[in-house]
Amino acid sequence: MQDQKSEAYCKKCETKLSGSYCFNCGAPIQLNRIDRKYVFNEIGSVLNFDKGILYTIKELLLRPGKTVQEFILEDRNRIVKPIVFIIICSLIYTLFQRLLHFEDGYVNYSEGDTSTSSLIFEWVSNNYGYANIIMALFIALWIKIFFKKYGYNYFEILILLCFTMGMGMLFFSVFGIIDSMVEMTIIDKGFLLGIFYIAWAIGQFFDKKKFFNYIKAFIAYMLGFITFTIGVLLIGFLIDYVK
Repeated sequence: MQDQKSEAYCKKCETKLSGSYCFNCGAPIQLNRIDRKYVFNEIGSVLNFDKGILYTIKELLLRPGKTVQEFILEDRNRIVKPIVFIIICSLIYTLFQRLLHFEDGYVNYSEGDTSTSSLIFEWVSNNYGYANIIMALFIALWIKIFFKKYGYNYFEILILLCFTMGMGMLFFSVFGIIDSMVEMTIIDKGFLLGIFYIAWAIGQFFDKKKFFNYIKAFIAYMLGFITFTIGVLLIGFLIDYVK
C-alpha cells in the first residue's frame, strides 16, 4: 500500500512515471524555474533558423507552396504555427508603421468620417493581426471555389492564407521602412509586390506548373478583399440605418 502511494503519476495525463519525462505525452516530471536563462531560450527558439520565425520566413520566401503542403500533410512542428505567424507579421508591420509614420495604404479610411464603416476600417488599420484573419475567411471562400478540384478543405486553405498573407505583411513592412528613408513614394510598390507574392504562393501550392493557377489565385485574392470591404460597408450602413 505504501509503495502505491509513493508512485509518481503525470500531472497532465495521469500516466505512471518512470524517468524524467512521461512516455505517454512527453511532459517533464518537473518544470525548470522561469529565470533569465529561460527567457533568453524562449526568445531564441522563436528567432532561430531551425524551427523559428526566421526559418519559416526563409522557407516561405523560397518555396511557399511546398512548405505549406508539408505543414498540412507531413510535419506541423517544423515551422511556426500559422495563426502565430500571421499575427507576428502583422504586428511587425503595425509597429514599423507607428514608429516611422509611413503611409498606411493597406486599408484606407477617412479620418474625418464618423460613420460606422469608417470606424470599422480604423479598427482594421489598428489591428491587422486579427483583421487579416477575418479577411482570410472571405478570401478562402473564393479560393475554395476556384480550386475546388484539388480537394483541400476550407480550413486547410485558411492555413495557406495565414502563411502567405503573413509574408505579404512583411513585404509591406520592408517597403514601408524604405519609403520612410527616401524622398520618393514606394510603399505602393510594396503592396503590389506583396499581393503578387500571395498570388504566386497560392498558385504554387495547388500546382506550380499551371500558369493559369497564378491568375486564378490573384483574382480569388482580389475578390476576397473586395467581398470583405463590401461586407464592412454593409454592416456599417445597417448599423447607421438602425441608429
